[in-house]
Amino acid sequence: MSLRAMILAAGRGSRMRPLTDHTPKPLLKIGNKALIEWHIDRLVNAGITQLVINHAWLGSQIEDYLGDGSRYGAIIQYSAEPKALETAAGIKHALPLLGTDPFLVISADIWCDWNPQLAAYMGQSLITQSALAHLLLVPNPEHNRNGDFGFAQMRVQPKGETNNYTYSGMGVFSPDFFDSVSASTPTPLRDPLLTAINQHQVLGSIYHGEWADIGTPERLQQIEQSLALKP
Repeated sequence: MSLRAMILAAGRGSRMRPLTDHTPKPLLKIGNKALIEWHIDRLVNAGITQLVINHAWLGSQIEDYLGDGSRYGAIIQYSAEPKALETAAGIKHALPLLGTDPFLVISADIWCDWNPQLAAYMGQSLITQSALAHLLLVPNPEHNRNGDFGFAQMRVQPKGETNNYTYSGMGVFSPDFFDSVSASTPTPLRDPLLTAINQHQVLGSIYHGEWADIGTPERLQQIEQSLALKP
């Protein structure tokens, strides 16, 4: 299976203002690299070189900055949205660029040291386990203490009293997952996810490595400080 990846980069980044008033959130710097470049480098190092990036807010800056991807060793295609479609509709809009096999989705506004080579296993698991998605979950951070979803027996469950985790912003999806999603109506990923979870069609894995949701200027500064301390 030749895995492709989609990086979600269309968000307005309202909580990051004023940093995002004139710069799209994926181009904010951590160290000497834009946030989205950390993802691209990690994907290419894992052998995933066919990338699709959606954009809306200040999207031309993203295309101008990254180009065709050749300087990263990648092939980048862009899915420009006339208006921000939110996650699920944005992916549906980009499906013609993603092919017919399962593909990896990464939110541009996270930082994580997870190895995307594992995405091939996740994609294969969709076939062997008759599932539509395989989410990477992380222990709940301070800003999301109650988590997003439950987890038991390798399947993502509706959130319960215990054993809840946070969706990392990374997962492998079958194109069939988006059958019920409109490409023109803004729809968050959570809507079709809850439907598929209730139908026992979402697998999960727990990741305990370094992960951060870069949702505020303070969190951006925290991950930058953390990386600066590494040898």
